[in-house]
Amino acid sequence: MPETSKMKKPDVKVVILGDMHVGKTSLLHRYTERRFKDTISTVGGAFFLKQWGPYNISIWDTAGREQFHGLGSMYCRGAAAVILTYDVTNWQSLAELEERFLSLTDTANHDCIYAIVGNKADLTDPEAHLVPVIEGITESEEERTEPQAPPACPTPPASPTPLAGVMVRKQVSQEDAAALYERILRYKGLEEKSSLPAERMCFETSAKTGYNVDILFETLFDLVLPSIIRKRNENQASPTVDLEECRGANSKKTKAACC
Repeated sequence: MPETSKMKKPDVKVVILGDMHVGKTSLLHRYTERRFKDTISTVGGAFFLKQWGPYNISIWDTAGREQFHGLGSMYCRGAAAVILTYDVTNWQSLAELEERFLSLTDTANHDCIYAIVGNKADLTDPEAHLVPVIEGITESEEERTEPQAPPACPTPPASPTPLAGVMVRKQVSQEDAAALYERILRYKGLEEKSSLPAERMCFETSAKTGYNVDILFETLFDLVLPSIIRKRNENQASPTVDLEECRGANSKKTKAACC
C-alpha cells in the first residue's frame, strides 16, 4: 500500500461532550476551519484529525441527543482529554453534564484532563463580540470579499437568537463551572491539590466570533503532550506487527516453496 494512501494514526484523542444545541460542532468548525458555520445536530459522532507540530490529534465530536447517548462511552474510550460543553444562557445544559455525560468518561484514560467550556459567550458578554483579527484583516472583512449570493427568504434559526446589540441574561457563571469541575475531580477520585486548578480548566467561548476558541484547544494540546510522548515511547518499546508486511512475506515464502 502506498504511503500516501495510509491514514495518519492519531497520537492522542480529545472528545467533546455536551447536550444538543450547545455548539460542540460549531466550536470544532471554528477551530479547524477558522469560521462559524450553522450546523445541524450531529448524528452519532464524527472526528477531525488535527496535525499539531509533529503530532496527530483526533478530536471527536459527539451527538448530544438522548438516542445516541450510549455511544458516548465508546467514543471516550482511551481519551486523553474531554471537553464538557454547556451553553452559558442555559442552566440545564450545565446540569446535564453531571447528570448524563460525566459517567460516559469512565472509559477515558485514568489521567484524562477535563475542561469545562461555556459556549455562546457572545450572547451575554460584550467582549466576546470581538471578531479575531487574522493576518491583518478581520474575518468579517474577509467574508465580504467573497461573491455575495442574492438575498433569500430567511429560515428559522435552530435556537432563539438575540437582536443585534441586545444581551441575553447569563444563567451560568464561572463560579458555577468551577464548582462542577471540583465535583468532577471528586468523582474521579483526584486530589484537588495535585490536579490542574479550576481557573485554568474552565473556559467561556464563542464559536460564532472565535472568542477563546484557540486558547481552549491550544491549552489542551499543551496539557496532553506528556501523554503523547509517553504513548510514543511505549510504542517504541513494544512495536506493533505490520500485518501487511507479514502477509507479503508469507506469500513470498509460499511461492518459493511451490516450485
